[in-house]
Amino acid sequence: MITVFGSLNADLVCQVRQLPGPGETVTGSGYTVVPGGKGANQALAAARAGAPVRMVGAVGQDAFAEVALQSLHRGGVELSEVAETTGRTGCAFIAVDGAGENLIVVASGANLEARAELLQPIGLRRGDLLLLQMEVPHAENWKAVDLAEAAGTAVMLNLAPVGPVPPEVLRRIDYLIVNETEGRQLAAQLGLVETALDQIAARLAADYVKHCIVTLGGQGVAAFGPAGCHRLPALPVEVVDTTAAGDAFVGGFAAALDAGEALEDALALGVIAGGLACRTLGAQPSLPTRDEIAEALGRYRA
Repeated sequence: MITVFGSLNADLVCQVRQLPGPGETVTGSGYTVVPGGKGANQALAAARAGAPVRMVGAVGQDAFAEVALQSLHRGGVELSEVAETTGRTGCAFIAVDGAGENLIVVASGANLEARAELLQPIGLRRGDLLLLQMEVPHAENWKAVDLAEAAGTAVMLNLAPVGPVPPEVLRRIDYLIVNETEGRQLAAQLGLVETALDQIAARLAADYVKHCIVTLGGQGVAAFGPAGCHRLPALPVEVVDTTAAGDAFVGGFAAALDAGEALEDALALGVIAGGLACRTLGAQPSLPTRDEIAEALGRYRA
């Protein structure tokens, strides 16, 4: 079982010719409103990849709450511990250019009211996986780590968007997932002397977390841990929108680990999920199913 403690949003997505710079206005022909939030995206990605998943977080009492929850409900994600607050549901404003690159502004809203105490009634268990991101209050994440440690539950932290993590918390993380920017910023926060990304990730795996996984976009993924370094290339796809690629990787990787896959096989399934998510506009609409991932696995291995 995967328990996701994290954010739930409604995403307003607009396609533009080029992303705006400071003080610049650009126009698009229209926009779509789709469910999002890193927590919700990763929960749905894991569920579509075949894992049993429950979502823990908070939404408001507005129309966007239904938007934020609709795909999770259809995807079979357990939602009984999603709290309803008096604030507004979180909302993200996303511009996507012709190359699939994006610019994102997030209004946290009800996500700031997500509390780790919501995890207590569900009973985390040994053998489960707790999946965290950084779009809810950081202090609540660290309380969730405490609960997971007491229950013997493994913890996966996607350090996105990047923020400070106490060293004593890092040392209780089983899987830390960062991109290049996040990895370098974490190294600076910790005062690490290493400057090369591989050296940073290896140091993090040696002195802090059990496994450090670095997502490298079109260059694939690199994982550092007790068994050394594993590198896998990206899945070649025609890119439409990269918004959910990272979340799809995390969800697919988590689902594979939950199913008992070995680390390198789980990384491959995560890479495939992340690549397939780039083919479609929007976050949750782009997340691939277990069958799509399995079908692409043969092409990827070839």
